[in-house]
Amino acid sequence: MTTVLITGASAGLGAAFARGFAAKGCALVLVARDKERLEAVAGELGREFGTASEVLTADLLDADGCAAVAERLADRRRPVDILVNNAGFGLSAPFPYSPVEDEERLLDLLVKVPLRLTHAVLPGLRERRRGAVVNVSSVAGLLPTGTYGAAKGWVTAFSESLRVDMEPYGIRVLAVVPGFTRTEFQARAGMDVSSLREAVWLDPEAVVAKALRDLALRRPVSITGRRYQAYALAVRHLPRGFVAARLARKRRAPQPQGTPQGVPARAR
Repeated sequence: MTTVLITGASAGLGAAFARGFAAKGCALVLVARDKERLEAVAGELGREFGTASEVLTADLLDADGCAAVAERLADRRRPVDILVNNAGFGLSAPFPYSPVEDEERLLDLLVKVPLRLTHAVLPGLRERRRGAVVNVSSVAGLLPTGTYGAAKGWVTAFSESLRVDMEPYGIRVLAVVPGFTRTEFQARAGMDVSSLREAVWLDPEAVVAKALRDLALRRPVSITGRRYQAYALAVRHLPRGFVAARLARKRRAPQPQGTPQGVPARAR
């Protein structure tokens, strides 16, 4: 039976990935900080799909928590066949107005953690010459959109590079590049998205369904929805300086009084 380890599995895209893989008959290792929510997800999947789920409670920004997940991925006695690096959070304030400690935590969770967990799982995948790594990136990484976008740009580039390195071993690597998705992400980050039109929103189930199809087809990148696919195509041809200037005008400094600064919170 294929075993899938998913980080940030208690809600949002992580829970949707758990459901998608459970529907395919996979065994799951669910990782997040909130044990109660993880157990609720595991129980629901067990009742609906008969899925065997291992709950691994860990804070990936804690050295011991990250090490525990890396150790689980490296365990040859209980092999993990697919790793889904999904855990993440956002910040409401642009970089110049955000506490540097929060920025460092964001960088650690979006870059350092998936790098370390991927490095832990790869020896076993190479040895067995099968398996996959799925990295959740974002359309924010396609253009200059703050430190979150910069980190997600790294995730996409890392995935594409890793795919080339692992192809001789038959290991698939996929970067999932969603747009605005109906999860807890924006609310936990304190982002005001009230001005966004209904048409820009994606359902997490649709993002996961597209990702699983693209993974089966061995595609390098998965982008859900014609709107975002067209966006990804267009940004390849736009002058980056022009786009950066326009985006910068939208990133306003927070008001000195009133709205609170963004507080980092894992949303997936």
